[in-house]
Amino acid sequence: MESVMETTHVDPARRAPRVGLAWQILIGLIVGIGVGVVLNRFPQLREAAIGGFLQPAGDIFIRLIKMVVVPIVFTSMVAGIAGVGDGRSLGRIGLKTLIYFEIITTIAIVLGLVIGNVLHPGAGTDLSQLAHTDISHLQQTSQQSQGHRGFMALLLAIIPDNIVMAMGRGDLLPVIFFSVLFGLGLQSVPEEYRKPVLATFKGIGDAMFKVTGMVMRYAPFGVCALIAVTVASFGFGSLLPLIKLVAVTYLAIVVFVVVVLGITARVFGFSVFTLMKVIKDELIIAFSTCSSATVLPQLMKKMEDFGVPKSITTFVVPTGYTFNLDGASIYLGIGTLFVAQLYGVHLGLQEQIVLVLTMVVTSKGAAGVPGFMFVILLTTLASAGLPLEGLAFIAGVDRIMDMGRTALNVVGNALAPLVIAKWEGQYDAEKGKAYLASLDA
Repeated sequence: MESVMETTHVDPARRAPRVGLAWQILIGLIVGIGVGVVLNRFPQLREAAIGGFLQPAGDIFIRLIKMVVVPIVFTSMVAGIAGVGDGRSLGRIGLKTLIYFEIITTIAIVLGLVIGNVLHPGAGTDLSQLAHTDISHLQQTSQQSQGHRGFMALLLAIIPDNIVMAMGRGDLLPVIFFSVLFGLGLQSVPEEYRKPVLATFKGIGDAMFKVTGMVMRYAPFGVCALIAVTVASFGFGSLLPLIKLVAVTYLAIVVFVVVVLGITARVFGFSVFTLMKVIKDELIIAFSTCSSATVLPQLMKKMEDFGVPKSITTFVVPTGYTFNLDGASIYLGIGTLFVAQLYGVHLGLQEQIVLVLTMVVTSKGAAGVPGFMFVILLTTLASAGLPLEGLAFIAGVDRIMDMGRTALNVVGNALAPLVIAKWEGQYDAEKGKAYLASLDA
């Protein structure tokens, strides 16, 4: 009997180590790049593989994540506001959040212009070498959206005429607005009615986070498919004429993370590199999918685990997805100067100051517009009197740069709740240390 027991016993230390999600996603990323390189060399096989399998497989992941975003934002915000917040503190948090977002995104725009002026990404580029992409549909979208700009138009877009339709479209700003009002209203209801409703919302929110965990098991396959589509469609050869623009964009992103976000984090007692370690899974996913929405639920949960109160996390992170697009803000300056330099148009200090003011307004509330980065750039170029056709030359490689922009947006929106929590004196340092210790274990 003893011999049987000895042979059937398995030493836990000898069990195969479990591969973490970050490694699974990284493996998927590498496999996807390899598949894309192979497909790029075989055009007939490429079209069939992308249309018949890879693109649908990637879209499944995007849809699965979008499916859980609105329910999580709505239930988490209502539970956070009605459970632990109050109208006065929420107003104070909201004001500090918007001030912080405005300062950081303005710095990003100015940094993009400064780096663009110093490194001249469009100077010396031969127009005859550039591939031309049709952007007529984006020009039409830009023309339609130009009449819907400005502060009052943005304010009007925040208030939903039908919250169910807004939720169906996935418009986060109206959902946030309604969630705040609903949470404040629920807070004023007698306790006997408030408690069961609050418990229901907390239960739904916790269940949706469990659903998110199930969805994330598919992440390595979705990432593999989406990066394969990108590499197969454009290849690395298409980067050569625009390699300087791509390099300047990524240099600006690195400088912004290390210098601007690094100093900001240090001022409030954090390390941006530690933060990136915490959200490494989300960075890989956002980088490969070019969609920051795919990591919103996980980002909210991780920042809460990292010591940020739920009432702050559930407000700051979703709001940042509209008002704190650091990657997009940096690229506005670089992209505009690239087109100006491409056509030999000189933009003086006065023109660039006007550009900054224009970008500060146009960059807000545009994330829900299809191809919003090009829509904003087209609007900016039109206001500066620059040739709109210039964007047609960089449209083909925009996704390569969008990967870096999206990852930067995620870093910025992960740091924001930490800053606001520390500013409010509500950051739980002990909880944050315990969470970091659990990651190292």
